[in-house]
Amino acid sequence: MNVPDELRYSSDHEWVRVDGNTARIGITDYAQDALGDVVYVQIPEVGAAVAAGAGISEVESTKSVSDIYAPVAGTIVEVNTDLEAGPERINADPYGDGWICSIEVTDPATLDALLDADAYRKLIEG
Repeated sequence: MNVPDELRYSSDHEWVRVDGNTARIGITDYAQDALGDVVYVQIPEVGAAVAAGAGISEVESTKSVSDIYAPVAGTIVEVNTDLEAGPERINADPYGDGWICSIEVTDPATLDALLDADAYRKLIEG
């Protein structure tokens, strides 16, 4: 499984790329592999305020539907509308073109609750 060292992770299998006070969010390689072929992504609403742990999206695959949770508290400031026409981007490039949204972090303490790459690897290895 690909677990980039520069990212942070939630125990719900979301990844976070922090840039200043903005956090780009997606699902991990482990999560997309477990889901199988992604066929639909519910795009979150720009401007929505979210609490850490709150549902922000759904990803539907040929196997199941999974909720996506905000790993940080803040306001959704950008969404990946390319996923509407190409949800398979999550499978092909989960850490790149398969990102879901960006959140302006309003509570930096929520970043401290995230896992680093080593801790996430231990989580998925059981």
